[in-house]
Amino acid sequence: MSAPVQQPFDIRLMNATATVLFVGLAVLLVASLCWWAVRHPLFSLGAITVQGEVAHNSAATLRANVAPQLRGNFFTVDLTATRRAFEAVPWVREATVRREFPNRLRVALQEHHPVALWGEEGGSRMVNSFGELFEANAGDVESEGLPRLAGPDDQAQQVLAMYRALAPLVEPLDLAVEELQLTGRGSWRLGLDNGALLELGRGDAGEVVPRVQRFVQTLTQVASRYGRRPESLVSADLRYGDGYALRLRGVGTVEAAPARK
Repeated sequence: MSAPVQQPFDIRLMNATATVLFVGLAVLLVASLCWWAVRHPLFSLGAITVQGEVAHNSAATLRANVAPQLRGNFFTVDLTATRRAFEAVPWVREATVRREFPNRLRVALQEHHPVALWGEEGGSRMVNSFGELFEANAGDVESEGLPRLAGPDDQAQQVLAMYRALAPLVEPLDLAVEELQLTGRGSWRLGLDNGALLELGRGDAGEVVPRVQRFVQTLTQVASRYGRRPESLVSADLRYGDGYALRLRGVGTVEAAPARK
C-alpha cells in the first residue's frame, strides 16, 4: 500500500489561510448582523403585556412604574432585572417575564394573598398564604377580619402554621383567634375576639394543641359552675402539667395546678 502523498507546504499554507479568512469573514458577518439587530428600531421594546393577578395594581400602573427601569432592546433587555422590577411593586409576589418576537415582553404576575397582619398595630406588613412577609398598604385590603400575628420575622411560617392549627379549636366556644404571638423566649400568647388573653407556654403544635384542646373541652363546664359562659373568659394560663388557671368576669379560680412546665 502506497503512503499518502503530502501536499507541498505552500499549498497547505494557502488552504490554512483560506480557512482562516473564511472563518474570519463568517465571524464578522455574524457580528455585523448582531450589531444591526441591536441597533435596529424594529427590535426596540414596543409593548409590555401584563397578565395574571392584578387586583391591587392595574396593568397600566405596573407598566408605568417598570418601563423607565428597562434598558436595552428585545435582544439585550435583562429579564432577571425586569422580573425583579415587577416584584418590587407592592402586592406583587412573583413575576414571570418572557420575550415575544420582535419587540414585546409578556409578564405573568402572582399577587400576595394576605391571611394575617404582622407585628405591631399600625404597621404595614402582612403575611401571605405561604407564610411570607410583605409590605403593603393595609388600606388596600379589607383587614378587619384578618388576625394579627407576631414573632421573629424568620419564624413567620411557623406562627402562621400554629394559627391555622389553633383557630378551629376555639370555634365551638363561639370565639375566634384575633391575635397570636410567639415571644422572643419561645412562648405562645393567644388573644381572642372577646379580649381574653391565653398564655399557652412553649412548644410546637404537637405540644400546644393538646393543651388548647383540653382547655376548650372543659371551659364550658368550668364556667357554668359559676353561672358564666365561655364569653365571660378574661384570661387563662395553660402552662400547667394537668390543668390550667383562668379568670372569668367576676370570678377567679384555679383548676388542678401542679408545677409549671
